[in-house]
Amino acid sequence: MAGFDPRHQSRIIIDGRDRAPARAMLKAAGFTDDDLSRPLVGVAHSWTEYGPCNYHLRDLAACIKEGIRAAGGTPIEINTVSISDGITMGTEAMKASLISREVITDSIELAVRGEGLDALVVLVGCDKTIPAGAMALLRLNLPGLALYGGSIMPGHWRGRDLTIQEVFEAVGAHAAGKIDDEELRQIESCACPGAGACGGQFTANTMAMALEFLGLAPMGSGSVPAVDPRKPEVARRCGTLVMDLLRQGVRPREIVTRKSLENAIAAVAASGGSTNAVLHLLAIAHEAGIDLSIEDFDPINERTPILVDLRPGGRYVAVDLDRAGGIPLVAQRMLEGGLLDGSQKTVTGKTIAEEAAGAVETPGQKVVRPLSEPLKPVGGLAILKGNLAPEGCVLKLAGHERTYHRGPARVFDREEDAMAAVTGGKIQAGDVLIIRYEGPRGGPGMREMLGVTGAIVGAGLSESVALITDGRFSGATHGFMVAHVAPEAARGGPIAAVREGDTVVIDATRRRLDLELSDEEIRARLAAWQPPKPRYASGVFAKYAALVSSAARGAVTIAPEG
Repeated sequence: MAGFDPRHQSRIIIDGRDRAPARAMLKAAGFTDDDLSRPLVGVAHSWTEYGPCNYHLRDLAACIKEGIRAAGGTPIEINTVSISDGITMGTEAMKASLISREVITDSIELAVRGEGLDALVVLVGCDKTIPAGAMALLRLNLPGLALYGGSIMPGHWRGRDLTIQEVFEAVGAHAAGKIDDEELRQIESCACPGAGACGGQFTANTMAMALEFLGLAPMGSGSVPAVDPRKPEVARRCGTLVMDLLRQGVRPREIVTRKSLENAIAAVAASGGSTNAVLHLLAIAHEAGIDLSIEDFDPINERTPILVDLRPGGRYVAVDLDRAGGIPLVAQRMLEGGLLDGSQKTVTGKTIAEEAAGAVETPGQKVVRPLSEPLKPVGGLAILKGNLAPEGCVLKLAGHERTYHRGPARVFDREEDAMAAVTGGKIQAGDVLIIRYEGPRGGPGMREMLGVTGAIVGAGLSESVALITDGRFSGATHGFMVAHVAPEAARGGPIAAVREGDTVVIDATRRRLDLELSDEEIRARLAAWQPPKPRYASGVFAKYAALVSSAARGAVTIAPEG
């Protein structure tokens, strides 16, 4: 942008006689007059000692700061919160996870606005930090970009690669008597060898890929693993790149368009990615001011084959994708198939097509399939509607051939009760587990169900039962599982009317989720329904429950009118 002032915000905080007190305090923190004469660039990250996903981000932040300084800027580090999904899974603490997406976005906004920063790099690690970083960039609409901290390396045990997925499934196998205490301990001890986010095409890697197809992260930056020797240089280049964006005045809302959102959806479909991408891309579109609905996902999924053979539905881990040619190779293959709009811009200044043209495919790689040999002819997600989900829900198809299930409802009003039933051997082939009051408002926070779904797989029931919830699934979930049922039970959605033994039908081919009851009977049951008492009466959980929207709108928080 011609005439864009690189110090468009910091000048207000720093310059002039009246700002001497501000400069004095900044000098106390070690900044010099020369530092304060340059653009101030935020480096926002979610470093924490609590788990591997974000543990290395301070080191990468230092490299980003080196790049910013070398390119003429003054970096200022900002720290925000992070909740580990893998650690909290299956407990009350997991309710904090989705709530943290909003808190992270808000806290980055507050810091950037409150400190008068001119540009922003968001350094993201685990699941919710990634969409939150994108949401903050779009809400603030300052020159900026995102960098994903990268995947963990796979663990190794008895000649096979391990991810956290195998640990959750081992819990179910142990409960079913298939493995002993020592085998469970060995799997637990070997699965996670160091820093980085979970290693399959789970939510973190799914959303990292989505950000590159959105254009907000440099193409190929995310597929470099967390502890790879190349990662520090990737981070330094991001520091240099944000200064280029700042001098040119290029803002995130110029990059993220309706077409780039469709590219991101297509990438999720082609990689067999996490159902959480539906929720997060809706929220990102909301921050960008772009009209995107849950119904928009299905047509893209229908025309996009699964081309990337990654866990949980496939065979390989994220590190294998990097060795095969990385995310640029995925983009190249999709462009060859006419599955992307290659004209969309990215933060590098190149288009998606120009970035993909530089992909280098490793000879003999098997992770990214040729267009003639997709894993499946259509993508890994389906949007269903019906009398049980009038606003919609999400079914994960990747890695499974089953498209229909009809069976009796086994109804649980909280995740822990369902988990106890699975591990206690009380679920039978043909059952449909209903886990409700776990939605955005009812949980609150829409817990993921990897503990339950992993236990189902470990118990050998993944091909014979189904699970339906108004909560969420982990990206590591696989099986015949339906999530994000809307309206949720706490809002009086039809899922609140289901009773033990009712017959439920999931029909992916017809895109239907139905309760075999008349409309009159459902209405009568809901008329007698009473909303449950909120689980939290104060604090951030209560605030979130009061402000959160439907999962069909991305579970974003919306200020009350008036």
